[in-house]
Amino acid sequence: MSGGICPTCGLPKELCICEEVAKEQQRINVIVNRRRYGKEVTVVEGLDPADIDLQDLTKYLKGRLACGGTVKGSSIELQGDHRDRVKELLSKKGYSLENIT
Repeated sequence: MSGGICPTCGLPKELCICEEVAKEQQRINVIVNRRRYGKEVTVVEGLDPADIDLQDLTKYLKGRLACGGTVKGSSIELQGDHRDRVKELLSKKGYSLENIT
């Protein structure tokens, strides 16, 4: 055993389900903002950074979408208009499709 015990649920780290439960409860908004010089940025809001590893999720989205991006506060910013593909990728990652707008 490499991890120990999760402080939230009390299960071993290998069996921890905290992040899975948090995924089902998130109300996620995916919007596109237009920045300077007409550049579009897809913003994923409504994620709780205390429950979900935003850095890991951003790395996954950037890799699958082949774009740049960053974490700003509790939101993820991705370069370009990726609304539909982000919703699809989040549903594959275990997020409820009904909670993604």
